[in-house]
Amino acid sequence: MATEPGRDDFIIAIRSAFLNKGNRQKFSLFTLLIISILVLSLEYFKSGPVHKFRSFTKDFIFQSSYIVSVPFVAIKENYHLFQEHMNMYEEYENLKQKDLDLKSLKYENEFFKAENNRLNNLILEKSLISQNYILTKILLDQQSPYLKSVIINKGFKHGVKYGTSVKNDAYFVGKIVDVNHLTSRVLLASDLNSKIPVIVEPGNISAILSGNGNNEFAELEYLPKDNQIKDGNIVYTSGIDGAISAAIPVGKVFKKNNKKLVKFFVNFNQLKFVRIDK
Repeated sequence: MATEPGRDDFIIAIRSAFLNKGNRQKFSLFTLLIISILVLSLEYFKSGPVHKFRSFTKDFIFQSSYIVSVPFVAIKENYHLFQEHMNMYEEYENLKQKDLDLKSLKYENEFFKAENNRLNNLILEKSLISQNYILTKILLDQQSPYLKSVIINKGFKHGVKYGTSVKNDAYFVGKIVDVNHLTSRVLLASDLNSKIPVIVEPGNISAILSGNGNNEFAELEYLPKDNQIKDGNIVYTSGIDGAISAAIPVGKVFKKNNKKLVKFFVNFNQLKFVRIDK
């Protein structure tokens, strides 16, 4: 009977030791160690309730992990897809801009090539004829519904004179009506105020070509009675005014509503360069 108090005292001492504040952390670590050993030992049970519990627990953990991870995986994939889309769009815009730049350079190159060809043709034409002239470029088209004129980049500094004739290739365009130091104004044959003395061939028939504001044709006026003018006759400048050169082709005759009209050889809507007789 004497041993009973000693055993109780021993148990009480152990409890006091574990409940002591300084030993609580050691007890917690010891408890976790024991639990870990128990959990690992469960792997040795391949059958029975423990095995089923372990399988259920693993399935629950795996399925829960998968369900929880699905939104994050979807967000990550969509984020990368969005980034790829933005990168592709940015690359597309860069390629598009480069393509536009190449097209712009291509069209600009074609324009300068065509302009160079026109200038070369004019230079070749100039070398084939003995007549001297001034080659000039049109700066401004001052057309209105009835008044037709253009501004050229040559003036009296370059030898341009008032009243002289202006041509496009070999065809009549109009005459100089205003001369400045570096620029001049050309009144086109289609202008409402244009009155050009002309000759219709064959027949050497004199007339006045009056503009009507139409860039395609003008009207023959002051024709002699019983004239023999027919469709297809050619109209030339007569030169009797002393300013415009003679024998410049103007256009071809056609009849409409009992009027004798002249279709211009020149396309006034496409004028880029003209030449002025000296």
